[in-house]
Amino acid sequence: MPTLSVFLGILIKMNWGDTGQHKRPHFHAFYGGEEAVFGLDGEIISGKFPKKQSAFVKAWALMHEDELVENWNRAVNSEETFGIDPLR
Repeated sequence: MPTLSVFLGILIKMNWGDTGQHKRPHFHAFYGGEEAVFGLDGEIISGKFPKKQSAFVKAWALMHEDELVENWNRAVNSEETFGIDPLR
């Protein structure tokens, strides 16, 4: 699962061809042993994530929604994804 970004101890990844499990476009976020699946709008689809870190992920996703959409389109076509700037 390629890493798209890392910030504030949060790791953001996106699977290639990952349309079967959740159907809607999404990415995975990891923090301190927790994992959650987020929609490209930054809303949690499944999993558990600390409240403060969820807010950081949502802010980041909203700032980079166009890049997330482009990466999603690449990933579902098994094309290489690209990194996205971290939350600053």
